Amino acid sequence: MNAEWAQGLLLANLLSHMLLLAGVLWCIAFPARRLYPMTSPNAWYYAIWTLFGFIFLSNPAFVYLDWNSGMWPSGFRFWLALPVAFLGAALVTWGMVTLGAKRTSGLADGLVSSGPYLVTRNPQYVGDFFLFVGVALIAKSGVVLVTHLLTALVLLVAPLAEEPWLEEQYGEAYAAYRLTAPRYL
Repeated sequence: MNAEWAQGLLLANLLSHMLLLAGVLWCIAFPARRLYPMTSPNAWYYAIWTLFGFIFLSNPAFVYLDWNSGMWPSGFRFWLALPVAFLGAALVTWGMVTLGAKRTSGLADGLVSSGPYLVTRNPQYVGDFFLFVGVALIAKSGVVLVTHLLTALVLLVAPLAEEPWLEEQYGEAYAAYRLTAPRYL
């Protein structure tokens, strides 16, 4: 990446990651004063989704801007990374379709424990992890590796903030569900 605006985009992306990670850690440390998940749209709801939206739009830009700048072998990475990325995308899509738009956006709308939620309590997060790792390997870019792994980190820590809320919302049903499906895999 050689353009100044690309460097500014990278700084904004890293700042967005840090804000989201700080927000998740806040929710874990202070569940009574959590910012996410929410039961209705409010300023925090829109702020969080704006940060996620920016990250999900800027991460692919880095794939384009910093494509093939890394040092690891190029041919083998496609054989390894494409199936990982496709598996991740399929799991994310299946999770979103099963959960529905309202629940996917973090709003309470009933507990779901079917489809991919039989295998993992967080199929979208697990799928995103595989997708981001796969794309980072395909892109062969240090910048993409950093931004995508930061996104995966935020998404893998998020359940630790969500689980107390889910237990409050769904009580014994969620407690029983936790016994049947692992957090990740």
